[in-house]
Amino acid sequence: MRKLLIVDDEKNIRLGLKMMIEREFPDTYAIMTATQGEEALAMYRSQGADIVITDIRMPVMDGIVLIEKLSDIALTEEHRPKLNIIILSGYEDFEYARAAIKYQAKEYLLKPIRRDELFVALRKCEAELNKHSQVARVIAGAESYRLKLQSSRLQELVLQTQLSDLERQELEREIDFSSYALPFTIAVASYKYEDGQEMKRGELMALVEQLLQCGDGHVLNATFHDREGRVVLIGSSGEKFAELARIAESKGLNGMLFGVSEEGERLDDIHTCYSQALQALQYSFIYPQIQLIRYRDIQEQRLVYAVPEEDIRKLGNILGTNREKEISPLLHAIFHSDQLAELDIHYIERISQRINEQVLDEVFRVYGEASVEVLKLYRKVGTMSRFRHFHDYFRSLEQLLFSLHEYIKGIRSAHSEHGDMKEAVAYIEDNFHRSLNMAIVSNHVSLNYSYFSEAFKAYTGESFVVYLKKARIRKAKQLMHDQTLKLADIGTAVGFENTKQFSRVFKELEGISPFEYRTKLLASQDQPHCEA
Repeated sequence: MRKLLIVDDEKNIRLGLKMMIEREFPDTYAIMTATQGEEALAMYRSQGADIVITDIRMPVMDGIVLIEKLSDIALTEEHRPKLNIIILSGYEDFEYARAAIKYQAKEYLLKPIRRDELFVALRKCEAELNKHSQVARVIAGAESYRLKLQSSRLQELVLQTQLSDLERQELEREIDFSSYALPFTIAVASYKYEDGQEMKRGELMALVEQLLQCGDGHVLNATFHDREGRVVLIGSSGEKFAELARIAESKGLNGMLFGVSEEGERLDDIHTCYSQALQALQYSFIYPQIQLIRYRDIQEQRLVYAVPEEDIRKLGNILGTNREKEISPLLHAIFHSDQLAELDIHYIERISQRINEQVLDEVFRVYGEASVEVLKLYRKVGTMSRFRHFHDYFRSLEQLLFSLHEYIKGIRSAHSEHGDMKEAVAYIEDNFHRSLNMAIVSNHVSLNYSYFSEAFKAYTGESFVVYLKKARIRKAKQLMHDQTLKLADIGTAVGFENTKQFSRVFKELEGISPFEYRTKLLASQDQPHCEA
């Protein structure tokens, strides 16, 4: 039986999920439950699990920290079966949804959970587990313990910055460093399809091995996967790696990308050379026609600009207006795309992050009632690494911005046609004497607070606060015709907290005080009427 762990601090949800799963999949899962992340982590370490269904917001340890720790365990303990994670959350947790995407959660289900969506997610996990089990059996029969140990230790080595003498000696022995051809060069290889998907690690390793067989006597010290699934090659010559790139190109493998380091001679240089190769590989993102980038070729001074916060803010403000023609030119200017070949890759990454935070996330926050649709759009361009080249990313981002532009216009048009603002105005006119604020009225018409503020002003021509003041003063002026009513009572009757506030607002809008207005009103009423 598969092991399934449900993590949620609400007892009813834990039990409800357990009952639904047991009814739909009898005798399929051994189900465990935990109330928060720390408890779940302890269960996983002691008993393991094939599938984890976890809530996001929980006490002690939340769902994202749990996912991060589970992912770390999965990377270091390859004997465990592949872990599948399903996220449970509400609309408001979009930032957490991004983290769930980062840690490769299988599904993101919104509460309240629908049975059919849950069952589809579980069946998808089951298919993934079955496939992983088949691959694992093949790998287990093909690899020796020694090679697995070497790969594991090399994975650790490329991430370590400092080693003690004892650790260095142990690593040299375990990876057989004394047999390495020196000096060595490191290449990091990846394969990205046109849609930005990365080739799976097993397939990538097989492809690299095929290319090596086509090469001319390339001396390799070691070949292994890094923790992101890329293939790392420690070889005798950087020129041999260039030959691999040429072979890949001749075979039409345009998605095969290499980053190549400078030369190294010591064990400690493995970490440095790996970092250099990784940096070089990153720059394949901005050079679409080049499959191999050398570290030495990216060392010249590169262009870095301050992040144009105002332009990014302007980009967000344009969406949903009649200025859509400004979107593309502004986006090009923000990225400095005319200078792409000279740009520092980290500048592009910062711009992408700020657009995510200040534009895309803001759209989600303001138009939160359509969160599922926005999330699907965001997942396409929310991470640059999902694309093979910058131009692919830029075109998709541009397309998303135009889609969001039309989406926002549609929402605004729909709200206007449905008379939400008319209903809001009627509610104010009927309840101005009460303690009103924009949150109360926006909730009454079931609109997002930020969107309501913009829509109300567009509909009435005035901000909510000004409109409410005018409605109250208009009614106060009517009541002043009744001479039996005191000014203080009138102010209270139309919703002002005290006489001072009433007098201040009245003078602000009418130019005179309530007392002066009533005096003027009485004087006009006392004037004699002429008879014809």
